[in-house]
Amino acid sequence: MSAQTKQTAAAKIRENSAEELSKKLRDNREELLNLRLRSQSGQVQNPARIRTLRRENARIKTVLAEKSAAQN
Repeated sequence: MSAQTKQTAAAKIRENSAEELSKKLRDNREELLNLRLRSQSGQVQNPARIRTLRRENARIKTVLAEKSAAQN
């Protein structure tokens, strides 16, 4: 895949509306909570998913802040 056609994760997130991002953030937080609870009992099959969700949440929060700043 060439560098020009490959989109970054943040670019894909920027394509969504603020409402969609808020919903995705809420869903991610819920999934992250469930993963953390299961990790305490050793039932997580993919522990790397926790890190992925944390980073995705940070990206979503950044894009939401950018959109909010652009409106002001």
